[in-house]
Amino acid sequence: MEKRLGKGLGALITEDTGKAKQKIENIKLKDIVPNPMQPRKNFGEQKMSELIDSIKEKGVIQPILARKTENGLEIIAGERRWRAAQTLGIEEVPAIVKEGIDDAATLELSLIENIQREELNPVEEAVAYRELGEKYDYTLEKIGQMVGKDKTTISNSLRLLSLSKEILELLEKGAISTGHAKVLLSVTSEHKRRKLAKSIVKNGLSVRETERIAHLVTDIKRKRTEKKDPDVARVEEELQHRLGTKVRIHQGKKRGRIEIQYYSNDDMKRLLGLLMGAA
Repeated sequence: MEKRLGKGLGALITEDTGKAKQKIENIKLKDIVPNPMQPRKNFGEQKMSELIDSIKEKGVIQPILARKTENGLEIIAGERRWRAAQTLGIEEVPAIVKEGIDDAATLELSLIENIQREELNPVEEAVAYRELGEKYDYTLEKIGQMVGKDKTTISNSLRLLSLSKEILELLEKGAISTGHAKVLLSVTSEHKRRKLAKSIVKNGLSVRETERIAHLVTDIKRKRTEKKDPDVARVEEELQHRLGTKVRIHQGKKRGRIEIQYYSNDDMKRLLGLLMGAA
């Protein structure tokens, strides 16, 4: 699968191997514009800073890949290098300029490069898949073959886009993981999704802990059969979100008890920390 993943970009750059060196030319930075279809929107301050330091010391070693358009030269791959060169005030960069590359191929190649470098966040990747499907009629199978993933993986990635903007922003920033997001998809209530997402961030819940809470809040059968005071039920649910574990309130006429479950010694220490901190 990895071999297939590298084929698109690699084949484009090394086409006519014997003449490859002649295709690399120095292009004025002002004559190159970014790719509006670039799937990557967040370039990361730390990685940009590292790249700037590297280029400052050694120059732009890897050429930018660009295509000819009616409006001039447009980047296919290498926008980070272009941005770093701009920051350093470099006037020219090495580039490979290709002709006859359409919009679909440009998005495809840009997506492949970013996936190979593991530089796309889950939301950016899903948006690129969606655009290939909706705008260029790529099937799940074709997208999967292109990036070296099976169609189920592509489908699961696209499902993430059904989450609210608020939750997608948490996923983009890395505040929650793809695993967390998949669990949130199993919660049908949008209100409970947002509440659980906030709990993940606030309490540092693992994916497994998130799964336990998601199971509890979607346990419809229990809610239908268990007769419990609505106010007590709300407090119970709130405690589950705050503590990130199963909580049961047993209410009598004058007294009752609260049961808080833990699943390991580390989990117990975490809960004790939360409870003592609240006290």
